[in-house]
Amino acid sequence: MNKLTALLVFCLMTPAMAAAQDDVSKRALAQELSRAFPQLENNLKSTINQYQMSASLSDLSTKPQPQVRTFMAAMTTANKTEIQARGLEKYTDELLELRLADPSMLARWQAGQSPLFAFEPEGAESEWQYIEAYDIDGNLHYLDVYDVPERPVLVVDTNNREELKAGLALMRDEFKALQSSEPSEKVKPAPYAMLRSAAEPTEINTTILKKIQLKDDHEPWISGKAEIYAIVSGVSPSRDEPTIDVIEMPYLDYAEQSYPANQIMVFWDRYRWGAADIILMEQDDKTDYKQLAQTILKAASDFLATIPDKEAQAYLIIPQMTSAIIALLPDDLFVNDDDFVDVFYTIMKDTEYTEHSGAGNNATADFAPLIIQKTQ
Repeated sequence: MNKLTALLVFCLMTPAMAAAQDDVSKRALAQELSRAFPQLENNLKSTINQYQMSASLSDLSTKPQPQVRTFMAAMTTANKTEIQARGLEKYTDELLELRLADPSMLARWQAGQSPLFAFEPEGAESEWQYIEAYDIDGNLHYLDVYDVPERPVLVVDTNNREELKAGLALMRDEFKALQSSEPSEKVKPAPYAMLRSAAEPTEINTTILKKIQLKDDHEPWISGKAEIYAIVSGVSPSRDEPTIDVIEMPYLDYAEQSYPANQIMVFWDRYRWGAADIILMEQDDKTDYKQLAQTILKAASDFLATIPDKEAQAYLIIPQMTSAIIALLPDDLFVNDDDFVDVFYTIMKDTEYTEHSGAGNNATADFAPLIIQKTQ
């Protein structure tokens, strides 16, 4: 079996087989990249710069050299397998990329220092013992998990931002599909149904995230920038069922930096009692987004079903519902164990929060009410 055939065998496995062999296929791709690098070097150096730290499949050269053809064929097939394994065919056509591991490496690489070629290990980050990387001669190096190497490292990896964008779109579609099939007897009687059928308001009442900072973004150097998103949870104003929104936070790249977000987090027309919780999550390379959406909605729905008189407790039940969601996240859904970042319980409508700490004391944020007037 030649090298191209072996690589394609790894990449053409079923999703379950691919998951079991993922570290093997990524290792094979990193090895093949080390061989193809002399023919790809100029292409990569013209693409990767201070504004763009990665090269997508469409950025890479299709030069006729055998090593380049072998590497590109394997990357293309592995890319398709990654998309299918996550059920994202409707949402993206390109997930794999080559990424310079850290911005501090750019100057040395552009100046001619030979890079290493690595991949993110499988399993929980807390159990990683080292990072495997190959040099241009195919020699294996073992790198520290948390100390950024002085030598440049090119990583064969998933484009986490593209995956998260596609995954959140899938989750929104899944929430919509699941809740549209709910039985009609869950509809609340007046006053909530009456309020929802009232004349369309002339203004939109929201809460914005003005700025945010994390103490720890839960990312080793090989994983690159953090990909943080929010799960906003509360109760529907018209039905005895949860309202769940997922929000991408693409600016929140690194810990210990303050980001002036000015991002709308809560549309209050969607939440009863003027209260909602905000869970911060870090995207995991192995997330099954459809299963995640189903699990979140089931956890919230099952909890609400245990509360016979929801109006008696009102917004006090929302933190309990959010805790039920969080309780199901780590063990049931993720390969890595660092995905939960923090949670802001009971964010209230028309309320400003300054230097507000999450329950886990990992995130600090400013929130403010914002009323948006509808245009004519």
